[in-house]
Amino acid sequence: MNKSLSERIAGFLESKGWKKAKEPNKADFLFVNMCSVRQSAVDRVYGLIPKIKKIKLKNQKLKAVLTGCILLKDRKNFSEWFDFILPIETLPKWDLILKRKPKDPFLYFDTVKKNYAGNYLKITPKYTSKISAFLPIMTGCNNFCSYCVIPYTRGPEISRPVNEIIKEVKDLVKKGYKEIWLLGQNVANYSSTLKKQGKTTKIDFARLLELINNIPGKFWIRFTSPNPENFSDKLINTIAKCEKVTEYLNLPVQAGDDEILKKMNRKYTISQYKQLVKKIRKKIPNTSLSTDVIVGFPGETKKQFEKTAKLFREIKYDLAYIAKYSPRPQTSAFRLEDNVPEEEKKRREKVLTEILRKTAFSNNKKYLQKEVEVLVEKHIENNKWQGKTRTFKTVVFESNLKDLLGKFVIVKIKKVLPFGLSGELIKICTENKKN
Repeated sequence: MNKSLSERIAGFLESKGWKKAKEPNKADFLFVNMCSVRQSAVDRVYGLIPKIKKIKLKNQKLKAVLTGCILLKDRKNFSEWFDFILPIETLPKWDLILKRKPKDPFLYFDTVKKNYAGNYLKITPKYTSKISAFLPIMTGCNNFCSYCVIPYTRGPEISRPVNEIIKEVKDLVKKGYKEIWLLGQNVANYSSTLKKQGKTTKIDFARLLELINNIPGKFWIRFTSPNPENFSDKLINTIAKCEKVTEYLNLPVQAGDDEILKKMNRKYTISQYKQLVKKIRKKIPNTSLSTDVIVGFPGETKKQFEKTAKLFREIKYDLAYIAKYSPRPQTSAFRLEDNVPEEEKKRREKVLTEILRKTAFSNNKKYLQKEVEVLVEKHIENNKWQGKTRTFKTVVFESNLKDLLGKFVIVKIKKVLPFGLSGELIKICTENKKN
């Protein structure tokens, strides 16, 4: 989501005649797009302060702008170093706002933020890739998980109009994009309406996938991230029948213990989560599964953590994004004592990482000597290329052919690692334009 928003910032500014400076010392403005989901992300912005101060000493006219996902506490702390602190929602007016002499770094933050909700998503991005595109379909969240700042920084769920999304996908496909990521803090909760011939039809996420899947052209559809609570049988069946929706799914569990899940305000049990995974794997047999998990949530005992470790061994994830709990201001969990020592959090993170390494390696063994479809994303060096499978596995292969970027190819897997595959090029796929 942050990468996508940065692309929209660049797209908007360049549409207004702004140009990217070759180096900070020659810039008029320096933009920092921030994330507050974890303290480590906030700390990275603090880490930029000395660099910004140094640049400002050399470039007196430089104005520093902070935007993105910003908590009230951080707005106050950063106001000393940034000339503007702007909500991303006001992006359509930045060409006017940034012309004004800086007075208050809180300019417009609370007064007009709500008036612009969702409008910035209409801005055409400056895509950083010519192969893969990030496409936000909604913003905000209504779940109020006890550890999460999203409802406070992004506000309530707002879904983009379906016609707007379909148009953007069609434009991307015409430009030759081969992979489209549908983004949202809770994509499975997408909801919009479609008006056609005087009739209004409600469009949920499953129907949106069908509509995008029906767009002509050879391309893959990926999405992230759904809440297990909203993952319906209808959605599973839709994914199974839509050939452009890839067999990769990020399904955040966050913890393996029901009591901790309840404290997190996650509205499912581990039993329900495992049943959901079972349904998904039955309907979509080749699904590669990743998850998000937090270790060291307030009050999490070693016994409760062991349930998370047990879940990892049982589910056998292909990928996992493991985070050590960090207190986030404004959230309900912030009032709880952060009583799991940092060293214990690190130990738990290491335990899960080691389990993941073993299960991912075991999962990857099934690819050995198999031929897989790969979307080529990168030329590494000399005759080495890198791409992804439909199941989001990274594949490295060798070829003396040129101009393979953005091509679908067939690779025979000769070697497997925990988080990667390598093989030999068999052939370049012939794209079926009617697909």
